[in-house]
Amino acid sequence: MAADDIVALIEEALPGASVEMRDLAGDNDHWAAKVTAPQFAGLTRVKQHKLVYDALGGRMGGELHALQLTTQAPT
Repeated sequence: MAADDIVALIEEALPGASVEMRDLAGDNDHWAAKVTAPQFAGLTRVKQHKLVYDALGGRMGGELHALQLTTQAPT
């Protein structure tokens, strides 16, 4: 799954989010994403990650093989 597609899905689900992508293996299949979103304020890390996985709409494990995720609320 292309980085631009991942970013678009996250930004659509989390308006105002900033997403930085890094290809971990050079294969468009193993990604690291740093997501900063106002929706994360006051949420646990687990709940933040769930919002991102929900944004991907079930693509994890299929179209998107691996995603190393870092999340934070804006400072």
